[in-house]
Amino acid sequence: MARVAVAGNVAIDRIDGQPPSPGGCPSFAALALRLLGREGQILTRYAEADRALFEPTLATLGVPVTLLPAGSTNGFGFRYEGERRTMTVDAIGESWSPADAAALHPDVACVHVAPLLRSDFPAEALTALAGAARTLSYDGQGLVRVPELGPMQLDSAFDPALLKAISVLKLADDEAVVVAAGPFGEAHARALEVPEILVTYGSDGCTLYLDGVGQHVPAAWPVLGVQTTGAGDVFMVGYAVARSDGEEPVAAAELASELVARMLDERKRSPLR
Repeated sequence: MARVAVAGNVAIDRIDGQPPSPGGCPSFAALALRLLGREGQILTRYAEADRALFEPTLATLGVPVTLLPAGSTNGFGFRYEGERRTMTVDAIGESWSPADAAALHPDVACVHVAPLLRSDFPAEALTALAGAARTLSYDGQGLVRVPELGPMQLDSAFDPALLKAISVLKLADDEAVVVAAGPFGEAHARALEVPEILVTYGSDGCTLYLDGVGQHVPAAWPVLGVQTTGAGDVFMVGYAVARSDGEEPVAAAELASELVARMLDERKRSPLR
């Protein structure tokens, strides 16, 4: 089985007024890999000043972690009302460079890139991570999240070059509306020229666009009454692993949806701090 890597900054999260906690895709990616019983590699970074917050968590992920140096760490505030959340940008993290791709394990065939803001991964860094033959999946919040402090701002002023190295793009429903400047549909999917696009709708499942043609994939089962931080990260790691194992896109989306439901069921039994 091909090894899947996840590249993304960690973040200092403040959720519903609780004390700061480790956030960002790496922790949720590791959870997804553990639920799947799979090996993988996580590439991440944080500022040295934040070591005390992140080191204990990263040390117990159960997945190999490659830590890269950083001068700053992303930080976010979250407020939840049901499945909907509002966010603030408290700090802007380090941008990645093409040289960072050298940290990938040589047997990695698929890289899921999990930007927290548009500034995290410039186009040249994505090209280096994709290399000559790796499949690159990408969380579309990196297209629309403006790297400015204060209330989270979304706009569609991303560099189109970001899309050139991407094989799989995930957009949350609100992000898709920003990209399309309205309801997202097949014409918008074709215009992005990304072979596989998943637009997620929480407990309503997702729409999978293959070369611009859309198909609804329902959620495995609804899990309500639980906050959903990290659900998109778990979904995309599940999807990337399934695709790297040779599953067709629809089956991969179904397996990823089931993985998210399992994760949320566990969270409901043992809530996050």
